[in-house]
Amino acid sequence: MRFDIRDVFTGLPVWVGVVSVAVMAGVAALAVAFMIMGFARWRARRHLTALYRFDVNRLKKPLYTVWPLLAEAIAVRVVWPDAVHVEAFVTLTKFLTILLIYWLALCGIDIVTASVSRRYDITVKDNLKARRVHTQITLARRLATFLLVLLTLAAIFLLFDELRGLGVSLLASAGVAGIVIGFAAQKTLGNLLAGIQIALTQPIRLEDAVVVEGEWGWIEDITLTYVVVRLWDLRRLVLPISYFIEKPFQNWTRTSASLIGTVELYTDYSVPVEALRAHLTDLLARTDLWDGQVQVVQLTEAHPQVVKIRILVSAADSPTAFDLRCYVRENMIAFLSTHYPEALPKTRARIEEGGAMPDKAVKPDIRHPADSAAPVTHAV
Repeated sequence: MRFDIRDVFTGLPVWVGVVSVAVMAGVAALAVAFMIMGFARWRARRHLTALYRFDVNRLKKPLYTVWPLLAEAIAVRVVWPDAVHVEAFVTLTKFLTILLIYWLALCGIDIVTASVSRRYDITVKDNLKARRVHTQITLARRLATFLLVLLTLAAIFLLFDELRGLGVSLLASAGVAGIVIGFAAQKTLGNLLAGIQIALTQPIRLEDAVVVEGEWGWIEDITLTYVVVRLWDLRRLVLPISYFIEKPFQNWTRTSASLIGTVELYTDYSVPVEALRAHLTDLLARTDLWDGQVQVVQLTEAHPQVVKIRILVSAADSPTAFDLRCYVRENMIAFLSTHYPEALPKTRARIEEGGAMPDKAVKPDIRHPADSAAPVTHAV
């Protein structure tokens, strides 16, 4: 014998049966929601992995609200499909159901992305993996939210015949306007696809040190349509996300957060390179800016009047590398000025025997002083 719950309410008004079924469904749904929340809290306390390290209280409100209301609506429509005859009420119920599902899905996206990103600390120095994960999570979250909004709006429009007919008529009669709108949206769609491509290939990540448009800064935010670069002087450079797909730029932290800084000095030919190497070792031993990896002093170029000394030092990240370069440059110049002033750049002039200094600018002598027997006047 088949059991029909409507037989229990035989002889009573229909609304009594509808309310009773709705109340029973709501209570059952609350019980299920309570068990889900208890299980989530137990997992959060017992397990330390990122999947369960989320704030379960963020799930409490939508779960206790959406789940019972959906259960009540489904129970009433299944048990008493003829109980509701007002079309407006049915449409309102569907509308609220769509909004509640949207809210629950949005909370689910937030909880999942927050729980995964919490495992990776982006504030540590060696944060390459953390920045990669945070970039993927940020773009995936915004893409999922964007698609969820589109699906929600589409579901709401499908509820109303008037809006559905208006949409069809607009598509049928768009003509040239539709083509213009398509061309206008082409760049937006291109940026959207570029955002998906960046999420997959990751030429940039959050907190990457980059040089774009002649400016140096860090990737502060990545959206589906634009990227915000935080410049060194706290200005913000906003670029379309397609820029990082179509144009070249420098990424200083693409494979590692550590960087090699360059310091260039122009000195006289008499500069003692070995003394510079020894002094650089002493300088780096007295600072925490150096990461202990790279320490090089090389004479890289020889010009008619000066030679170029290139110093390479490494640091843990780009801000530290900048400070380290300034530290090395300042102390190297002070070292030369104090101990080897003759090694600073000079202006050389050659005066013939019996000649006089010209009134105007002298002609530089490209030869080294040791190669010339004529007297040489040095002007420093």
